[in-house]
Amino acid sequence: MVRRHAKSAVAPSAYVFPGGTIRDDDLDLMVDDRDALARAISARSDTRVEPDQAAALYVCAARELFEEAGVLLARSAGGAFVSLAGADDHARFKDARHHVHDGKTTLRAIVEREHLRLALDALVLFAHWVTPPIDTRQFDTRFFMTRVPPRQTPAHDETETTHSAWIRPADAIAQAIVGDIVLPPPTWTTLREVEPFGSVEQALAWARTREIVRRMPRMLENGERRVLVLPGDPLHPDPGGAHPPVETRFVLVDRRWRVER
Repeated sequence: MVRRHAKSAVAPSAYVFPGGTIRDDDLDLMVDDRDALARAISARSDTRVEPDQAAALYVCAARELFEEAGVLLARSAGGAFVSLAGADDHARFKDARHHVHDGKTTLRAIVEREHLRLALDALVLFAHWVTPPIDTRQFDTRFFMTRVPPRQTPAHDETETTHSAWIRPADAIAQAIVGDIVLPPPTWTTLREVEPFGSVEQALAWARTREIVRRMPRMLENGERRVLVLPGDPLHPDPGGAHPPVETRFVLVDRRWRVER
């Protein structure tokens, strides 16, 4: 997980998973079978996407993972994941990472220069969240899961994020309960969902087969009390699918969302 910068416009200081918004150059990267990606999203989801949008979602996920965590999902011509372990490779790709983030180059240019191909097949779609329409900005977000390639070590970017750590789901939730870290409701819910699994393979197996339901929380206000209810909550009109979240109600306390049981 990475901790967002304290001055971030969205979820300041919160612990989240790497991610961000689609850029124009995400649409420019060569993707072999956009139709297959669209089918992969639509087959298990209650919303459909066009092939170009599907490709942009996968490419954006790969690019943001590279920018924010330094993990590059790309393979050589021989099919092996690119290694970032060597000193020269590490330095070269570290510079490339910052240049992509700053818009000085594109992920496509990096991939072509290094004679690589993005490993979009390593990304497994497993969730779809939409922020409630209470602000001028509304985010429509897909969550993907992947295994970190061998010979790569994730690290935060020291720009948008100021800290990073491997945290067991139960430990992250426990830290949020006592106020040591901030978890936005979608992040909390995701941690709850992967908490039962004892290995990466178990989590990926679940992600590959789960029903993907569009989740848009609902904001309720009663005086100064603000409550965010998720699909599946008695106060939300959406039943939340076959497997609604464990906790469905969050209250804003001291600018932090805290679960209400």
